[in-house]
Amino acid sequence: MSESPRDFTASLGDGAELRPLVPDLAEEMTAHMDRGREFIGRHVAIADVCADAAGTRGLLDAYAAKAAADTGRIWGIWLDGTLVGGVLFRTFDTRMETAEAGCWLEPAATGKGIVTRAVTAIIDWAVEERGIYRVDWYASVRNTASLAVAERLGMTREGVLRAAYLHRGERFDMEVWSVLAPEWRARKDS
Repeated sequence: MSESPRDFTASLGDGAELRPLVPDLAEEMTAHMDRGREFIGRHVAIADVCADAAGTRGLLDAYAAKAAADTGRIWGIWLDGTLVGGVLFRTFDTRMETAEAGCWLEPAATGKGIVTRAVTAIIDWAVEERGIYRVDWYASVRNTASLAVAERLGMTREGVLRAAYLHRGERFDMEVWSVLAPEWRARKDS
């Protein structure tokens, strides 16, 4: 694993790896979204943002700016050389020592534990290398896969934000989960 904020990568085992998603990968990411757009887009707006290479490049440019400012990050998950999903820190605040993590995955890669391993890697990096104390996780109450990831990560469910997420013209309640650095370390040690 690399420790540089911009270069952090990780092997996730079983042919999966985590690497930064940079603007030069816009076409590859758009092709990935094309394969999983409807599946991903049921709960995650990134599928609609990445409707074409220009939209994807805009997203990746925005995250490159966030990475340069140390306020967010985005990584791709490659399985056997094919981009199949990603994880991100939508927010990353080293002064407040907080971050908000998220994920997406195309259908062909589900059920393999890849997202849980990828999110574990970025939380480890954020807590151990960057001094983040609290990592938040927001998911639609309908997104059972994302809620299961939060539970597998040992996060605590803090509550529900009613009608907090407007997606494809519909409002969704969002569950809020979090993990604190001491809890994360205790979980790893047990």
